[in-house]
Amino acid sequence: MNELFSIGKILIIVGLIIAALGMVLALAGKGFLPWIGRLPGDLYFKGKNFSVYFPLATSILVSIVLSVILWLIHRR
Repeated sequence: MNELFSIGKILIIVGLIIAALGMVLALAGKGFLPWIGRLPGDLYFKGKNFSVYFPLATSILVSIVLSVILWLIHRR
């Protein structure tokens, strides 16, 4: 029963993190964080009939931030 409580606690924390990230991204679309998705390391290729966008630097930044947050939660 204790393991089930721990899993529930982890799911709640992950859900709150996802909700917070969703709020940040929603605000970013309104100009709150205009640099998200437009960092110097983001790759964009445009051809005649197609375009490819890969937010490499943004992905790395989000990964680092989430790693620090999860490390702080786990340290507790």
